[in-house]
Amino acid sequence: MNTPLLLASLRRGAAPLALGLALCAAPAFAQDAPVDDATTDRAADDGDAIVVTGSRIARPEADSPNPVTSISSDTIQQSGLTNLTDLLVQNPALLGSSTTADAGGSTALFGGVGVNLLNLRNLGTERTLVLVNGRRHISGITGTSSVDINTIPNALIERIDVLTGGVSAVYGADGVSGVVNFVLKRDFEGIDARFQTGISSRGDANNIYGALTVGTNFSEDRGNVALSYEYNRDARVSADARKTGRNLGLFSFRRNLADFPDDPNIIDRILYNDIRYADSSPGGAVDVDIDFSPDFTGEGTIYDLGTAIPGSGGVVQGGSSTPIAGYQGDLQPKTEKHNINLLGSYEFSDALRFFVEGKYVKTKNFSFAQPSFDFFTTVQADNPFIPAAIRNAIVPDALSNGIFGDPGFLPDGVLVSRDNFDLGVRGEYAERDTYRGVLGFDGRLTDNLTYELSYVYGQTKTQFLSTNYRLRDRYFAAIDAVDQGEFLTGTPNGNIVCRSTLDPTAPLNDPNGIIIGANTTPITFTPGAGSGCVPLNIFGNGSPSQAALDWVNVDLANRVKVQQHVVSASVSGDTGAVFELPGGPIGFALGAEYRKEKSKFVPDAFLVQDALADLAAQFPESGSFDVKEVFAELNIPVLRDMPFADILQFGAAIRLSDYSTVGSTTTWKVDGTWGPVRDIRFRGTYSEAVRAPNLTELFAPQNGAFSFIDDPCDPSNLAEGTSFRVANCNATLTALGIDPATFNPANDPQATASLPGRTIGTPFLDEETAKTWTAGVVLRPSFTPGLVATVDWYDIKIKNAITTATAQDLTDACVDQPTLDNQFCDLITRDPTTGFVSDYLLRPLNVSQFATSGADFTINYAFRPSDSLGQFNIRLAGGYLDSLTFISTPGAEVDNDRTEAFAPKWNGTLDITWVKDNWSLNYGVNYFSKTRRFTTEQIEANPDLVDPKYIFYREKWEHDVQLGFKTDDERFQFYAGVNNLFGRDPDVGELNYPSSFRGRYVYAGVKVNLASLGL
Repeated sequence: MNTPLLLASLRRGAAPLALGLALCAAPAFAQDAPVDDATTDRAADDGDAIVVTGSRIARPEADSPNPVTSISSDTIQQSGLTNLTDLLVQNPALLGSSTTADAGGSTALFGGVGVNLLNLRNLGTERTLVLVNGRRHISGITGTSSVDINTIPNALIERIDVLTGGVSAVYGADGVSGVVNFVLKRDFEGIDARFQTGISSRGDANNIYGALTVGTNFSEDRGNVALSYEYNRDARVSADARKTGRNLGLFSFRRNLADFPDDPNIIDRILYNDIRYADSSPGGAVDVDIDFSPDFTGEGTIYDLGTAIPGSGGVVQGGSSTPIAGYQGDLQPKTEKHNINLLGSYEFSDALRFFVEGKYVKTKNFSFAQPSFDFFTTVQADNPFIPAAIRNAIVPDALSNGIFGDPGFLPDGVLVSRDNFDLGVRGEYAERDTYRGVLGFDGRLTDNLTYELSYVYGQTKTQFLSTNYRLRDRYFAAIDAVDQGEFLTGTPNGNIVCRSTLDPTAPLNDPNGIIIGANTTPITFTPGAGSGCVPLNIFGNGSPSQAALDWVNVDLANRVKVQQHVVSASVSGDTGAVFELPGGPIGFALGAEYRKEKSKFVPDAFLVQDALADLAAQFPESGSFDVKEVFAELNIPVLRDMPFADILQFGAAIRLSDYSTVGSTTTWKVDGTWGPVRDIRFRGTYSEAVRAPNLTELFAPQNGAFSFIDDPCDPSNLAEGTSFRVANCNATLTALGIDPATFNPANDPQATASLPGRTIGTPFLDEETAKTWTAGVVLRPSFTPGLVATVDWYDIKIKNAITTATAQDLTDACVDQPTLDNQFCDLITRDPTTGFVSDYLLRPLNVSQFATSGADFTINYAFRPSDSLGQFNIRLAGGYLDSLTFISTPGAEVDNDRTEAFAPKWNGTLDITWVKDNWSLNYGVNYFSKTRRFTTEQIEANPDLVDPKYIFYREKWEHDVQLGFKTDDERFQFYAGVNNLFGRDPDVGELNYPSSFRGRYVYAGVKVNLASLGL
């Protein structure tokens, strides 16, 4: 599995040492506030019984068997990051999450501009369960359970808990890789305000953040109500704001022109700049002799073909063609968020407390993506917009001869390939309204028994506008222009009109219907004198008139509605009133839950009508499911405060579920904790978790799709697959009557263009099953007060995994399996004449396996050398990835993804915070080890693929610093900081990796806390 890379490297064995020697760290995991000796002593004690993430049983936090990493509100502020996902991707378990930069330009999901999604252990956003206060949260994406982290209120966060391992027995399906639980503040009293602004050193990517929270107790502190408002805005950053968005500043690896034919002693791919998409230009690349190579620019000058680079996906260096730099759109979308939260509670008695949470979030996002494009679009010779130099060079009958070898079959004309920046770059504007409410009662029935009853309702309504899309029938009618006088009388009169205005049958006879297979049948207008057709000039960059664009282009209005209902009831307690074991009373929790999820997508009428030139048909999608569940959990404290058994406890949990879609499932978990002495504790868990298929995977209708496919059977790609690829490609092509030796799609523009296909859901999917275990140790040496260290190993294996291959992955998987008799080949169609992929069907299947294992480690040390030197807090949080593998189908080769996308061998943050009197200073480093620019399979199959120094991306080292000052009464705090202090830029050939495109980022803020006023 080869996914985009976002991380960087250290040599094996050197990583922990390098991190330790750095003595600086990422504020993302900064130790929050100074702790005095008393605090340190209390931390070493067992503490009060609380409910921690991963369990429903109250117990001292130190007794939890679950490896939880917590990030506090102070840590969030110290990071200087107001986007929570930008912070969380520094966590070892969340490196592959989708940030705002991933949700803009051409990388954004359709309808997903600005959305931030979490991805635990690189196992997918759909396998990461996101909770708020231990309860489910409404999804931000149609047909899924993936939560948009932009809807979480930064200002109200008490802490964020990240837990690895299956949690289905405790929280239900979806959390096969773990859970991220946002724990919000309770019983807030006073006024808390914060304002922050920041900007990159290049003067862009500016951010404005403001938050105000007001809360008060009432009725002799039995009741509490708090209201919070939060505003956050990030500016759009266009591609040309960085040198990589400008033609000579972007380098990429392409086939070495000095290595034809392939010489094993010469590097295959080297760096080039000024790379362009072959034979296409912003003003038009015009072919007059129909040899499928442009002769003129649209302006009428001789076309410079540039230097062809065979085997590189249809690109050239230099010339008149369109640069790839900046083509894919924005580096960051514009985002704006308003987040309003109401929290309240009232305690009638110990046995009855009412609580309520209400939330409304309004987000607005916009980003430009890429332009539409034409490839070999026919313009007839009598079009008056054709420049004279081009018109005079048109070769009679070349169009008929070139296409069919039949003179007179088609009218004379030219072929135009064009990147339509001047027609309006396509973009997406999305408004999302998220509503969430929680109502509930809890209380203590006896000294040993508590209960909770709650109802959660969530709704996300999204309206997104896909801008500047061409209506297919109108576009082809508009570019088929004629001189009215010449058409009617043979004498030009200078009045340029659409041919269909004079001849209503013209669209049915458009040669584009024959040459490129375009459906030119009018469906959005009626040809004739009253059609409203406005002629469109596509010869020359900037030549289209606004009137023509207004008639051809359309903005697509699409709507999404997702709803969630959750009713949950539970009791928990212990057996202390009846009996106790030597280690204490047995803890238990019992409960039941009902959940219903609904999703509906209503596309624009033009999408349903299949009326667009640049976007395949999309049809309404709707579906729902419900699940009824019962669950139970036990904690058995066997021994306590005994020799060689400061603590010995075991636990278990089980959940029985009945889905309306997949039927019955059973999930379970066992765990244990043993501490021979107070200074050390060993902990472990083993669980079986499930993920039920989501609504889109089940119920998506058959829609159209467009994808770029780099054919695995191209000679330049044969060596980069599995050992089965060559034989399977030869067999596939031979069966079509095509000689594999002459098959070369990389040099054919038809094969390198965006190819049409289909997508569809699979109603007969089963649930995924994951088996996970963790084992770790917690050290609290009594001889070093304030020091806590943890190491935890995790191992996750997912079987029967639901996978929806991309068109590229599907094509690769077909020929990379042991035989061609596999589910992937059944979904691929090749043209019997050319052998090129002509159709594909993308659908989710229960065919894959995922597995990952590794270790997380933390060191926290808080100490005060003396009163004059102040307080020091040091925290190291790191991870080691031992394995990350993917098996596409049973019997297929194992795809080893360690050190590939989002999967460095080592990663970590080391942080030092110093506090003295009113001043604080935080200095830190974010790090991850090198990841592969080229996959393991590519290098093993082709050792001379690239210069060894470029096989890996460089390591990531980013230094951050923040200085803060707090007034004596602690009501006002001022702070300023710099992220990426030394201005590390992305690696060569990359836009946002391993460091962010933002570069050095400066920010400042103020925080006001008036709680001491007693308001």
